[in-house]
Amino acid sequence: MSSEFAFIDRLRLLATDPAARGLDDDVAVLGDLVLTHDMIAEGVHFLPTDPPASVGWKLVAVNLSDLAGKGAEPLAALMGMTLSGDSEWDDRFLAGVAAACETYGLSLVGGDTIALPPEAPRVLSLTAVGRGGNAIPSRSGGAPGDALWLAGTLGDAALGLKTLRDDSESEGPLVEAYRRPVPQLAVGKLLAPYATAMMDLSDGLLLDSSRLIAASKCGAEIDLDALPLSRAFIAELGSDRRAKLTAATGGDDYALLAALPPDFDPLSLSLPARTILARIGTLTTGEELRLFDAAGQVPLPEQLGYEHRTQDC
Repeated sequence: MSSEFAFIDRLRLLATDPAARGLDDDVAVLGDLVLTHDMIAEGVHFLPTDPPASVGWKLVAVNLSDLAGKGAEPLAALMGMTLSGDSEWDDRFLAGVAAACETYGLSLVGGDTIALPPEAPRVLSLTAVGRGGNAIPSRSGGAPGDALWLAGTLGDAALGLKTLRDDSESEGPLVEAYRRPVPQLAVGKLLAPYATAMMDLSDGLLLDSSRLIAASKCGAEIDLDALPLSRAFIAELGSDRRAKLTAATGGDDYALLAALPPDFDPLSLSLPARTILARIGTLTTGEELRLFDAAGQVPLPEQLGYEHRTQDC
């Protein structure tokens, strides 16, 4: 098996410009410009049965989530589009892209198209550019004693995907969370000036937390009982330890994880209505990720989140 982590390690030999931030972050930073590039693939990030408009929305939203993790304001985007000969699918996909761009003030300024062989899975990409503020937090600035805060909820999208795999006609808030993620742009912009480290969560809280502490060269303690879960998630799966571990490892959340000074209370900020913001842990000395709940320390699960892997040739 060849892992995403191993390939990124090889890429570091090429990405030596300071703008690359050592490839320890989700973005590149050129002056006050924040750049990110994400791809979504059929069968990996969306299902063949997903509505094309929701696929277009998701492509934009996952890139904007990276900008949100740096407190950046969306400016422009370049899109890579694979054409499969289904013009009706393409038109509906573009309607979803347009809706997301209009919602978040993102201008599409160019890109590229290629034609795919018949039956090939669609692979779609977007490069988003944003403008950061005076402070553009990385993953590497956290320090022992910083408080870990999470904006958003966990587990909904992963549970929505499972629901759709069981029944492609399913609907409801869990399915909506999977198909149409909402980037936390406003919250990210408010937190960025205070955050010592910040990132969005795409591959699962535990896996992404391990990336943050590795970049910051510290450890973390996370309280499973403090994880924010939606009513829809609890109604479907409950709120016991097993359910919380599922939420912490499922991925596709696009929530924000922020390390903040211990004496700063982000709840004092003028947050957008219905913002969910919870303190979930603390950065510590050492470089170990540890979990706790009311019963004591919780063993780390074997799989911390979603990692892309492929068979070696």
